[in-house]
Amino acid sequence: MNELTTVITDISGDCATITLNRPDAMNAFNAQMRQELREAVESINQQQNIRVVILTGAGRGFSAGADLSETTPAGQTVEQRINLEYKPILLGIAESPKIWIASVNGAAAGMGASMALACDMIVMAQSGYLYQAFSAVGLIPDGGLSLHLQRSLGPKKAFEVIALAKKLGCDECLSYGLINEVCDNNKLASVTQKLAEDLISRAPLSLRYTKEVLRVTAQHTLSETIAAEASRQMIVNQSNDHKEGRKAFLEKRKPVWTGS
Repeated sequence: MNELTTVITDISGDCATITLNRPDAMNAFNAQMRQELREAVESINQQQNIRVVILTGAGRGFSAGADLSETTPAGQTVEQRINLEYKPILLGIAESPKIWIASVNGAAAGMGASMALACDMIVMAQSGYLYQAFSAVGLIPDGGLSLHLQRSLGPKKAFEVIALAKKLGCDECLSYGLINEVCDNNKLASVTQKLAEDLISRAPLSLRYTKEVLRVTAQHTLSETIAAEASRQMIVNQSNDHKEGRKAFLEKRKPVWTGS
């Protein structure tokens, strides 16, 4: 485990947990947290032994989004901050070969919601919610949030949620397909850990290329999707894991995955 700073990283076997650690500020992103989170994401993504990453927040919430008390440094625009500081983190999660799970305890607002939705799966506590407060402070969504909401909600509902600065509670998030599971507040950590263990038990290359295909084909035609799937299927079809999976299926036993 690293030192207690604005981001805590804990590694246990094949699973890493990254905790946003500014609880007194509802884990709002300041310059230090953005830098430390980027370093944590890059470090975790380079570690071959890690299969699943859990992203969560310390204290009462996941993240309140950008720290509005922080002023933009002289010589830097908001556009530059988003592209140079937030974007590498968001893409590091979304394009990672590893599976990322957001474990949402309380508010995930603004850029906090973008971080959660960049993950592959989301487990949310009963107290959790997504909040798009941008219009309340005269701003628009960022961090890819408009894309995530439009895909799940459709353009009209997405506009309503953004324009009226609506909070989406856990049950609404589940019904809209924004999250995967809702659980009691005191069970969030254990439910998330169980999901991580279930994912770790699956074939590594299968999960990696499933994630890649879903991302790449999200805005492609059916013809392009079939071709993209076929190219990845070729990779996994020739893998040792596929051979092991077929053999284990025929022998009626649990497969032993190697990720090769």
